[in-house]
Amino acid sequence: MTGIVDVAARAGVSVATVSRALRGLPGVSPATRAAVQAVATELGYVPSPSAAGLPTGRTGAVGVVSPVARGWYFSAVAEGAQEAFSAAGYDVLRYGLADVETQRRRVVDTHLLRKRVDALVVLSLPLMPDEVTALVAMQRPVVAIGPVMPGIPTVRIDDVEVGRMAAEHLVRLGHRRIGFIGGDPDDHLGFPVAPDRQRGYAEVLRAAGVEPDPALTVAGRFVAEAGVEAYAEFKRRGPLPTAVMAVSDEIAMGFVHAARQDGVRVPDDVSVMGVDDHDLAWLFGLTTVAQPVREEGRIAAAYLLDRLRGRDADHAEIMTLPTRLIVRTTTAAPAAR
Repeated sequence: MTGIVDVAARAGVSVATVSRALRGLPGVSPATRAAVQAVATELGYVPSPSAAGLPTGRTGAVGVVSPVARGWYFSAVAEGAQEAFSAAGYDVLRYGLADVETQRRRVVDTHLLRKRVDALVVLSLPLMPDEVTALVAMQRPVVAIGPVMPGIPTVRIDDVEVGRMAAEHLVRLGHRRIGFIGGDPDDHLGFPVAPDRQRGYAEVLRAAGVEPDPALTVAGRFVAEAGVEAYAEFKRRGPLPTAVMAVSDEIAMGFVHAARQDGVRVPDDVSVMGVDDHDLAWLFGLTTVAQPVREEGRIAAAYLLDRLRGRDADHAEIMTLPTRLIVRTTTAAPAAR
């Protein structure tokens, strides 16, 4: 079986040069890289990711750390990042913090990460200052998607502005009794998305002369089941609000499903607004504030790939991506009551 030593001997270069050339790493001239690739093709050599890392100290893998490994948002962002990493020859290792106390310690174990990954994406996970310091000291490129953390470059959207955009749409339609769904009561990580979107919602209501009513706020995780539960809770508390803003499309879709199952017409009886532009949002006719989820992953990956190739990343330290309102059929002016 042909090995890297055979390729190095035929090309007349060192094993380390072969590894760098085939991994697309810096420090190899274009002519040498082309010659090594030609010899590898001729000999039918396919580098092993683990073996290729021995001469260079590289693993050929990038880690993605997130609160959970499942869920549409996390999967879509990781999908965007993986497209870019795979095209550059990197594997992606995903770490979900299902068990907050033990898993968090394991994931931020920099000794473990240094052996497993060449770079790290921190996805929607607010780190503590000592964790940021440890990751920076690891001397591996790190980029965050979501919460801004001093010392780590970040790809983000403005979640307060997202809340404003959603609430302003409902206020412009004439709604004043607007419910809010979001905020996981069991969140131990300090996930800031729901509080930031709620802050934008509250600012818009106050600007319209309406003090946010705690009775019109229902907590809920970022899953469709939370929307179903929120519908039942709003109904238990009394008359439904004329409109509801959910912090994610998944919650909004669950609410729409529960309302329709109960004979409540959307948007005639209650308007429903989401956030994200989920892949299935169109199926519900869901009005939403869209964020470029997969593009967030691609931009974060591009930043890390620049760093891994020895280039200064041509990006700002905080990259705020635009969001946009998409009006479909789940929102309308409130019916006369």
